Amino acid sequence: MSPAPLNVDAAEVEALFDSIPDVLFFIKDREGRYTHVNATMLRRLGLRSRREIIGRRASEVYPSGMGATYGLQDQQVLGGAVIDNLLELHLFSDREPGWCLTCKRPLRIGGEVAGLIGISRDLASREGLEDDYRSLREALVHMNRNYAGNVRVQDLQAITGFSASKLERTFHKVFQLSPLQLLTRIRIQAAMHRLHGPGSIASIAQACGFGDQSAFTRRFVALVGMTPSEYRALRQG
Repeated sequence: MSPAPLNVDAAEVEALFDSIPDVLFFIKDREGRYTHVNATMLRRLGLRSRREIIGRRASEVYPSGMGATYGLQDQQVLGGAVIDNLLELHLFSDREPGWCLTCKRPLRIGGEVAGLIGISRDLASREGLEDDYRSLREALVHMNRNYAGNVRVQDLQAITGFSASKLERTFHKVFQLSPLQLLTRIRIQAAMHRLHGPGSIASIAQACGFGDQSAFTRRFVALVGMTPSEYRALRQG
């Protein structure tokens, strides 16, 4: 005999996720409006009460580029798609950006999609991968110290002692990214910090390892959802 289905109270799930500080949890309705969020999400957005976010969409909560990206994801999931371990940018409690792995799934009631449920987990806090992290630690130090220059895969192989295939495989296991894809994100994150200051877009692009401003802008838009100038204006505002 199969077990009877459980009617789970979403508020109880919400309370459970309140106790996990490195995981952002949310439920949205069929219109993409938040119905449940955990304490981590409130903290990152600088909000004190769930009342400040319940009933609002991502576009009303996050900066324009991020909100638009999250809104497009929601449309896909509400159409039945599943998003698993998608690397994306989030705002942390200090309002600084950081990379997270996001999962979103349709929430079905009676076989019909009634909303969506999702989590975003801090990339740096994934459990069960300690050995793999340790094996990549020196390579990551090298990437963070030398992102402005020519970081080669051969250099990372020499540091880790891995073959090219094992290096690629281990990076994908830990980060869901190739070494060069992660390097691009390190460079973009460094650029985001520099955009808080007065330097020109072109000089920041060069300082962060991009060959020219147009290439920098293309990668920035692809990963952040807005141009460097728009991001700078948002931060200054």
